[in-house]
Amino acid sequence: MEQVSPEELARKLADAADFRVLLMVLFHLSGDRRWLGPPYTPRRDVRLIADEDAGLAVAIRQEIVAAAVKYLLEPALQPQVSKPDNALLQEMMSFCLGEPVPAEYAPMMAEQIGFRSLTDDIPRLSARQREDMLPVAIIGAGASGIAMGKVLQDLGIRYIIIEKNPELGGTWWENVYPGCSVDTPNHAYSYSFGTPYRWRSYFSPREDIEDYLQRIAVETGVRENIRFNTYAENGRWDIDNSCWRVELRTESGTEQLRALALVSAIGPLSLPSMPSIAGAESFNGPLFHSSDWPHTLDIRGKHVAVIGTGASSMQIVPAIADSAASVSVYQRTAQWARPIPRYHDAISDDGQWLLENLPFYAPWYRFTMLWRYGDGLLPFLQRDPAWPHPERSVNRVNDRHRQEMLDHMNAILADRPDLQEKCLPHYPPYGKRILLDNNWYDTLLKPGVELISDTIDHIDSNGVVPDDGTLRKADIIVYATGFQVATGAARLNLIGLQGASLAEQWRPDNPKAHLGITVPNFPNLFCMLGPNTGLGHGGSAIFQAECQAHYIASTLTLAVCEGNGWLDVRQAVQDDYVARVDEAHSKMIWTHPGLSTYYRNAAGRVISVMPWRLVDYWHMTRKAQREDFA
Repeated sequence: MEQVSPEELARKLADAADFRVLLMVLFHLSGDRRWLGPPYTPRRDVRLIADEDAGLAVAIRQEIVAAAVKYLLEPALQPQVSKPDNALLQEMMSFCLGEPVPAEYAPMMAEQIGFRSLTDDIPRLSARQREDMLPVAIIGAGASGIAMGKVLQDLGIRYIIIEKNPELGGTWWENVYPGCSVDTPNHAYSYSFGTPYRWRSYFSPREDIEDYLQRIAVETGVRENIRFNTYAENGRWDIDNSCWRVELRTESGTEQLRALALVSAIGPLSLPSMPSIAGAESFNGPLFHSSDWPHTLDIRGKHVAVIGTGASSMQIVPAIADSAASVSVYQRTAQWARPIPRYHDAISDDGQWLLENLPFYAPWYRFTMLWRYGDGLLPFLQRDPAWPHPERSVNRVNDRHRQEMLDHMNAILADRPDLQEKCLPHYPPYGKRILLDNNWYDTLLKPGVELISDTIDHIDSNGVVPDDGTLRKADIIVYATGFQVATGAARLNLIGLQGASLAEQWRPDNPKAHLGITVPNFPNLFCMLGPNTGLGHGGSAIFQAECQAHYIASTLTLAVCEGNGWLDVRQAVQDDYVARVDEAHSKMIWTHPGLSTYYRNAAGRVISVMPWRLVDYWHMTRKAQREDFA
């Protein structure tokens, strides 16, 4: 720990410490169980950014600070509890949060907060086995590809990451639009491994996330295995040689790569969804998708049209409203926006010091964020068949959440009943991806901002014309219209056993995979963030990527130990899994009648998000089962 006087340490702890977390530090250092009981019990607080005082009285906090200073400044400091077993960890987590934490979360959280490694329970291959293996080909150097590379590197398995862009980062490298940021608390939207990053705030802008991914890739050695400016044009399973043959296109031509396995880590938010609007080709100014925002674009004094009111739009519009001459926002469907108190708060210098210097502080701080943005919401997204108001909500708690968001919206738009009417969604909250109010409603009140709910009729050379026939002048048009999330690995032009085409197998707009990862007829093909693995209730996509990387590595080691080096998931196993997914979704909010969302395909089947708790999926992906594969 960085040297500091007792007085300065006491001040930092008193001013900036989260006392739930500090109590865990104190127990680790002292081993004294009195810190796990009254009168030190923290108050339960479900807010994403909870009050740091944990509901404890001033005198109790002073006692905790004094004890912490004593232990932390002990010259021969030796923690009495370094790696709690599952039973003790469960007790500590429950006390920290002020609520019971089920035992099934203990091994998951032990991994996520660093008491065990991500690869501890994966069998190691012999040096001879690893030398005889072809490399694993990973397509995509975003957050998922980096996680996969890290796991394989720890296991000593050779791999190559194929990246079409000149830099890593995936969606965080490509999306440079104003206001782009993460909607998951970044202490949860981060890996369980690597040096903790100095996040400036609770919800970070994209440039911080890109920088974080860059640092992790360098620190872990993953960057050395990335081939940039390289496209994977297609792939074919070579049954005679038990390998994938992947055709690559580079700046100097094409080449073929032979790989033991092929991992699609291209991500669901990489292929823009472009609307078809009459007259778009006649527009005489810049017209582009939000993911293709020009680096040199100057919107100062310009009239900007933003088409769409989803997550990207809710970030772009507040970021440009004060610079543009006007912003016209074209809304197809109103969205629920959740208020997040302290969303814009910076993490203080003292808070950063504690995260960087106190033993055990950063891991437990991460735990509190993971928990609050985890599984707590999922039970309240179940449809109650006896609920008398299905047109507005799916159960009593969901209705309470609706009222809270409605009250928040109406309070800001109190003097604008016209905006209240336009902004009121006609579906239950969380039926679509929940959005965070990043000053969205306040921005709609600004003089130069107009929200248009009429359908767009056409675009002409000077702007946008909705059904009311009024031309809204535009110098720039931005399509904030989302992404084609269903295509996934099918975009890679993959051919499996007996000429099976993944694109054909997933038609029409209906991708299916066991655990969202493996697909029948495609041996040693693995999807990351594949079908039905999106998170509609909370959690972190990086957590999902780590679960999937673990399962993929477990499957590969099983395949190599079997002798022939490849496994093909059985059709019956996938069918059973998909049936369980569909059955679970039939009782959830995302199949609510009348909802139109990218979570569902044209036939109404939910294809994007998963119905399971995070802890369920973590346990599902612990180990590949030999009987699941042909």
